Amino acid sequence: MGGQGAGKAKGRDGDRVVSRRALIVGGAASALGLGLLARGDLARMWWQVPGIDKPRKAGEVDFKGAEWVAAAAANWRRADRPADYAIDRVVIHVTQGSYQGTLRVFKDPWHGAAAHYVVRQDGHIAQMIRELDVAFHAGNRDYNERSVGIEHEGFVDRPADFTTAMYEASARLTAGICRRYDIPVDREHIIGHVEVPGTDHTDPGPHWDWKRYMRLVRAAHDRTESATT
Repeated sequence: MGGQGAGKAKGRDGDRVVSRRALIVGGAASALGLGLLARGDLARMWWQVPGIDKPRKAGEVDFKGAEWVAAAAANWRRADRPADYAIDRVVIHVTQGSYQGTLRVFKDPWHGAAAHYVVRQDGHIAQMIRELDVAFHAGNRDYNERSVGIEHEGFVDRPADFTTAMYEASARLTAGICRRYDIPVDREHIIGHVEVPGTDHTDPGPHWDWKRYMRLVRAAHDRTESATT
């Protein structure tokens, strides 16, 4: 969210068209022949054959300690990442509103967008979409497919909204994502929504302390590495 010009169509990025195509892949392959379908699309659809999809448990989270609060199904697309789409980015957002208000918006199927996570000012984390799946958060289909989106409660023009508890909790979350998908801990791979190509959003804004945040992410990442070696 955050910034300005947040249109509903931007959130969906044409993703719903792809999901409809996925539903008819079997029939299309028979009628047209495999050679007429994009090789990349077919490679990403194999898991949708009945019995191939990874088992899922209702309410399961990817980050220990997160609270599961499901986003509306219209605001994300079922996938099998990283088997079908590699994950190589974390996108940092600011909600431009309250934590509860953000959860309410992301549960609204008419909103057309949602992020994987929402971090409250006291450090509490809600997961709304599995990392397996494509969230409509970046306003760019390619970046939706390759990234995990994290919203932060607050407003871009209120630096006091970015609390120590929020920075620390978010840094642990981002470090865990980087560890899971072998994402480099640097500013090329951990970016703001404003840095997504084609976006008209400005978040996380000029008051987000990137030096502090990256230092915390690296420290959390290093602690995780030490604990596993």
